[in-house]
Order: sequence, then C-alpha cells, then structure tokens
Amino acid sequence: MVPARHRTALAAATAVVAGMAATLLAVSSPAAAAAGCSATGSARDATTPLGGKVKFGPADATPCTGPTTKPRPPRPGGLPASFRWSSSGVLIAPKPDATHANVAVKDPSVIHHGGKYHVFASTYTDGYNLMYTSFSDWSQASSAPHHYLDRSAIGTGYRAAPQVFYFAPQRLWYLVYQTGAGGSYSTTSDINRPETWSAPKNFYSSMPQIIRDNIGNGYWVDFWTVCDRAKCYLFSSDDNGHLYRSETSVADFPNGFTNTVIAMSDPDRFRLFEASNVYKIAGKHQYLLIVEAIGTDGRRYFRSWTAPAITGPWTALADSESNPFARANNVTFPADAWTRDISHGEVVRTNPDQTMEISPGKLNYLYQGLDPDAGGDYNLLPWRLGLLTQTNSPC
Repeated sequence: MVPARHRTALAAATAVVAGMAATLLAVSSPAAAAAGCSATGSARDATTPLGGKVKFGPADATPCTGPTTKPRPPRPGGLPASFRWSSSGVLIAPKPDATHANVAVKDPSVIHHGGKYHVFASTYTDGYNLMYTSFSDWSQASSAPHHYLDRSAIGTGYRAAPQVFYFAPQRLWYLVYQTGAGGSYSTTSDINRPETWSAPKNFYSSMPQIIRDNIGNGYWVDFWTVCDRAKCYLFSSDDNGHLYRSETSVADFPNGFTNTVIAMSDPDRFRLFEASNVYKIAGKHQYLLIVEAIGTDGRRYFRSWTAPAITGPWTALADSESNPFARANNVTFPADAWTRDISHGEVVRTNPDQTMEISPGKLNYLYQGLDPDAGGDYNLLPWRLGLLTQTNSPC
C-alpha cells in the first residue's frame, strides 16, 4: 500500500519509468480499453482513515465499467457466500532500534513453514523499509525480534508491500515488493536467514503502455505473483480503479512478463483500490480474488470474487459494504474494536509455493489496522498487525 501524503518519491520514480521511450514488453488491452475507455473520478475524495487525503484529478474519457455479476452459492466444503470473522488484538507492533525509529508496521505477507510463521512487512521511519519476523505460535508474535532487510543486499531506499513465496521449480524463496520502478524482487535459498536476501531486480523494463494510459493520477502499486502449471501471473493496482495482470511462462519466471491487460476495473476507483490477493482453492478448479476498497465511510475493507482460472472470468462472491469479504461490520473483537479499518494483508498460507493454494476451511487473515481515533500524516499513522479467524467456515 502507498501512503496518501508521502508519495512524492514514489510518484517521481513512477514518472521516470512511465517516461521511458520504449518497452521490451508487448502489451494488450481488453475490449473496454481498446474502445478508449478510462476510469473517471468519484464525486468524493479517497479519504484515508482520519488521516491524509488522496486527491485525484478528473478524467475526461469514457468510463470503464467493471463486471456486473450475481453472487453464486458456495459448493459444499467450499467458500461461503458471506464471511464472519473474529479478530485478535494487536499482535505485531513496531520495534524501534537505534537506526529504525519505526512508527508503523503494515502490508504483511505470511506463511507457515517448517513449524514457524514467517512474516514480512513494511515499516516506516522517515521512509519505507521491509522487516522480517518469525515465531512458532501467535502468542509469541509480539515478543519476536524484528530483522530489518535494509541490512541485507535489498538495501535502503523505498521498499514496501512485500509478498513471499517459494518458487519450487528453482528451489528459491522470492520476496516481491514495490520500489517505484514497477515490481521488484529478491531471492534466497533460506527463508530463516534474512541477511541472505539478494539485491533488488525489476520485473519490467518500463511501465506497460496500458497502465500509462489508465493510471491517471494514481500509483502503480501492490504486486502479487501467482502461478498455475504453465504460466506465472503478476497482478498490480493503480489506486485508480484498475487491476492489471501480466504473464510469463513458469520456465521463464521471473523474466518475460508481457501481455499486460486490465483484469478488472470499476468506475468508482475506491471500490477497486489496491492490495490484491489471488489464491487457488485446494481441491477445486477455483481461484479467489481479494481487493482492498475504501468504503463510503472512508474506512478500508476487502471485496472478493471467484473464477475457474487465474485469467477469470471473475464472479462476485462477497463484494459489497453490506456483504464484504472482511470489514468492521463482519468482524468481532475480544473487547472494544481496536481498529475500524481492515486493510492490506494476506491469508495465512501453509502451502508456501507459487500456486498460492489455500484450504477454504477456517481461513486466517493477517491484516493491518489502526486506532480509530488516529489522525494526521498518513505516514505517521500507527498501523499495527492483527489476525482474523473465520467463524462461519462451511468445512
């Protein structure tokens, strides 16, 4: 996720990428984009929770329309048509040290592997950095040490919104994150040794034309990798109502991402904002898509869809403020709600590989939230991590 007011460096870096004269990637657009459509602005501003405000300029082109579909009933033992969750309290908070005076922990990626939970996240001091922590039980999460990845070859500079997975064909762990130059990645052979992550490499040589044509005043953010048997796909968002998808072969990964298309769009950019996840549902020919939205109350929440393939078509599952995937109105808390925002996170995966396969039974979702009364500069908002546990699993 990109902060609302501290986006100067990212915007500048994105502008440089967008301004490159040539691209080595072939790009294509869906029918709507080919017809010259573009997302238009909403009548409201994108308000961050009691903090800064994202302001967007008007768009003059014909609005793109997103898919209009009816929710389909769940299959036995599959995903429900609506979700209910219970939330933990704050599990992971900043751990400042002499060189990292962190005020926030956010954008988590999580797997359970080798008897431990491995969590990667963004932190903020006077810029964005990545951190890693691990523990065997959630009761240990608050006391587990934080390892800052700027002490590895990942280095300093803008690094945020990580995704971790094991790419089985190469026997390597991948960490995907945003740097302002499109999606970047690092690798290691041992997830337990945070100092061994490699220097960043970029997925793209320049911003694909279809993104340049549709990003407007948004930002190219939140890169997500998922693979089937033949291809790997890289999703990204633009904070402007578009979800993009590029592809390459499993054999060529992480190189060769091309054929960039708009996988989904919404004329209200706040309903399809950022932080997408795509998962394979174990035992079924089904994928789950989750995307963060900003509600009419200015609070963050998640919408969801399903499809028979990574390429769609996507059918609404729980995709509204009244029937969300996860929002304050379908989450119970152990005491007073410590957050009204259910924001950027991930399903806890026990299969860490590139297929992003999850069991549909009793999901756990690690997310970022913050004190409902917090305000001021978005970068200084006190984001913390909590865990959702599904309470209405049909499994």
